[in-house]
Amino acid sequence: MAIRIRTWRGGAIEESRNVDDLARLVAIPESRTWIDLSRPSPELLRAVTRRLGLHPLIAEEIGEQNQRAGVRLVGDAIHVVTFVLRRKAALETEEVDFVLGRDYLLTVHGPGWDPESAHQLRMGVGTVLANGADYLFYALADAIVDGYFPVIDRIGDEIDDLQDLALAEPSPPTLQRIFALKREMIRIRHVVAPTREVFAQLTSRAFGHIAERHVFYFRDVYDHLIRLDDELDSYRELAAGALDVYLSSVNNNLSTIMKRLTGVTVILAGIGAVAGLFGMSEATSALAGGEGAGFWIVVAAVVVAAILSVLVLRRINWL
Repeated sequence: MAIRIRTWRGGAIEESRNVDDLARLVAIPESRTWIDLSRPSPELLRAVTRRLGLHPLIAEEIGEQNQRAGVRLVGDAIHVVTFVLRRKAALETEEVDFVLGRDYLLTVHGPGWDPESAHQLRMGVGTVLANGADYLFYALADAIVDGYFPVIDRIGDEIDDLQDLALAEPSPPTLQRIFALKREMIRIRHVVAPTREVFAQLTSRAFGHIAERHVFYFRDVYDHLIRLDDELDSYRELAAGALDVYLSSVNNNLSTIMKRLTGVTVILAGIGAVAGLFGMSEATSALAGGEGAGFWIVVAAVVVAAILSVLVLRRINWL
């Protein structure tokens, strides 16, 4: 189902999947309600926001699904945009919208993210909702941010592998992987940095929707984001270092090739110089046995000189 409504009051949970029940459930005194929408239709989204009394701009922004991570107070509700990060074959992002009211939380997301998988909800939704809608918001946001760590850890492991490859096998595929990794880190930075600013505002007590006793929890999420941002900066520097290692390896290999070509040129140039002085016209008579011993002495001397050149060049690692 696209909608799931759960209302806590007095230790009991009332659940519904009918949008027509929303106004009644939210209006229950001293209740806390969680409305979860998974890829809702525009009609359903408008119906939910209308029953919650939200500004139409919130429905419009949620429906666009191309927002930047941020926080905005619209009327009597806070609209927070965050992103889920996943990394399988490539980096994937999924927008998650939170609308926090005084006694309700609205979450809107795609089917790729399951809020029930948040580790804070293992004891049940009722236990979390009993602490308030703002605490439920913290629990879900904390689970999203915690999901960033495995993504960044995998990037750190891949950077280590790329540094080894850049040194041992500086090939074009290695260079492509380095640039692909740098692009992924830029995308992650565009998620982590704005989300950090979101929680900086949420912990500044600028909004009255978050209870004083819960600010500490949001500050913990903010501290995690600071750590993630610092790690991301370190990995960006390591990726730049992997690129430098690649370029150095390519230059070293090019220098080795140039030295070997120079060594071959030294050997062949010596042979060519002697052959040019004595003339190739003597080759026919030499093959017919018409040349004297002097010709063969010169040939032998050239061969010996070439062999000595090879040995000397190999000794100095030019061949």
